[in-house]
Amino acid sequence: MSRNKETGRKIRLMRKVNQNRRVPGWVIMRTDRKVTQNPYRRHWRRNNLKL
Repeated sequence: MSRNKETGRKIRLMRKVNQNRRVPGWVIMRTDRKVTQNPYRRHWRRNNLKL
């Protein structure tokens, strides 16, 4: 990727960065461990983004 990115691409990349987090502990507690995984988790080396 280029060093200088356009604003729209940066916003989309930041959205993906924020999505790539684990489910908070309070959510796991509140749902009695029914929700433990985040379906949007992604590893930077295994999966590519379509931007």
